[in-house]
Amino acid sequence: MKLSLKDSLFLGFCAVFIVSAKMALRLHLKIPGHSMFFTMFFLLIARGCVKHRLAASFSGLLAGILTMLLGLGKGGPLLIVKFILPGLIIDLLAGVIPGLFQSVVLCMLAAGLAAASRLLTSLLIDFMVGMDTTIMLQHALIKSAGSIFFGMASGAAVPAVIRKLISHGVIDEQGRP
Repeated sequence: MKLSLKDSLFLGFCAVFIVSAKMALRLHLKIPGHSMFFTMFFLLIARGCVKHRLAASFSGLLAGILTMLLGLGKGGPLLIVKFILPGLIIDLLAGVIPGLFQSVVLCMLAAGLAAASRLLTSLLIDFMVGMDTTIMLQHALIKSAGSIFFGMASGAAVPAVIRKLISHGVIDEQGRP
């Protein structure tokens, strides 16, 4: 299925918003996972507003490339994986669960599962650095717990935002998954 220009621009704007939020949240808040709030929000919005089955993955790919090019994170090319993996999980869940974007609870669960992918990427980066296994697991669990919490918090807002976008005519109900 081909993406229309409107859908492609929407996905591109979602990716830019993810990167902009990441730039704005480079503050040292000492709260692990706080940047996941906007990442999950815009990945869910991307998939909830665009019918294409890989919409969130495409936004994640664009966000990962932008983040890597701007040098906003640690991990180099693994940054792309950090954004694509949650997008793939969201796309998979949107294809399996009908009415995902109408339910606050389902959006929160989907965001929590997608944010849990941070565990895998964190373990991979820590392993590549050569960290001790015990410390690596503790570090990854702490980062993932914060990411899951903030991801689920952002998922709660997605159905209301999608309803507002439909009511204001920004997206049409037929184009949604």
